[in-house]
Amino acid sequence: MTVRVSSLALALITATALTPLAALADTADKRIALSNNYAGNSWRQAMLQSWDKVTSAAVQDGAVAAADAFTTAENQVTEQAAQIQNLILQGYDAIVINAASPEGLNGAVQEACDAGLTVVSFDGIVTADCAWRIAVDFKKMGKDEVTYLAEKLPDGGNLLEIRGLAGVFVDDEISAGIHEGVSENPQFKIVGSVHGDWAQDVAQKAVAGILPSLPEVVGVVTQGGDGYGAAQAFKAAGRDMPIIVMGNRQDELAWWKEQKDANGYETMSVSIAPGVSTLAFWVAQQILDGADVPKDLTVPFLRIDQDNLEENLETTQKGGVANVEYALDDAKKVIAEAKGD
Repeated sequence: MTVRVSSLALALITATALTPLAALADTADKRIALSNNYAGNSWRQAMLQSWDKVTSAAVQDGAVAAADAFTTAENQVTEQAAQIQNLILQGYDAIVINAASPEGLNGAVQEACDAGLTVVSFDGIVTADCAWRIAVDFKKMGKDEVTYLAEKLPDGGNLLEIRGLAGVFVDDEISAGIHEGVSENPQFKIVGSVHGDWAQDVAQKAVAGILPSLPEVVGVVTQGGDGYGAAQAFKAAGRDMPIIVMGNRQDELAWWKEQKDANGYETMSVSIAPGVSTLAFWVAQQILDGADVPKDLTVPFLRIDQDNLEENLETTQKGGVANVEYALDDAKKVIAEAKGD
């Protein structure tokens, strides 16, 4: 299910509206750690900022004793596995993980579970049976990009695919959805694919490198953090500007608004909200508090369209990402929906 930023299905409550939680005596002495594998783009920075904002309030209100964030220097499975092992030794009660690999960290995750820790993964999830997973339907997100292009470009044409970080679950799933969408819309053909690492500068350089070898491109399918970089590469190459699917970054939305005002440029923008880290925090807190939580939870992705671009750009911090942050009640609603309550 797609959800527009301006009309989320969930009745989201910002962290500033949180009520005191000192009554949660069962978790007041619990310590939760965030293990993050990468911080090299605006989405990851916004994710960490949301974590700090919401968890700082939760600690102050007595919901938990600590909620510390740790990020590895490189996106390496071995480094994050060592980090998780250190968190076990430091005595944390739960670890929330944005993982470098869905399978590569399972050994360290199992060690944490065997030591009695609760492990909740999000965005980059893990497949260990003992862990919980919070994700959007990334495959559908990728497929929806092609569906949108099919509506705007019924005659089809050549597409350029910009992928994310190689080897990460999110990259694989979005790409699989894009290719499934193309197989169902054979009027399109992917004529080139590069890794943009979900970063504008990396994407711009990668697209600039491949453009001279490509025929005319009518659309660019992306994963987030790469749309503005792609636009700059096409502009620098003197190529006709294709429809570039954006990823909810402020610079992408600002560029889109400029083009919309100048020449009626149309596209759409879609991504997972960085604030999903705060949902993972509250899910971990609920598990520690004894709640019955299904192992797999799904949240909607955030989509911005032509008619609500301006209102979402206005509420997106410069240099940031369109976002949603979750409160305790939101987590309870997600859990209840997963249970069918």
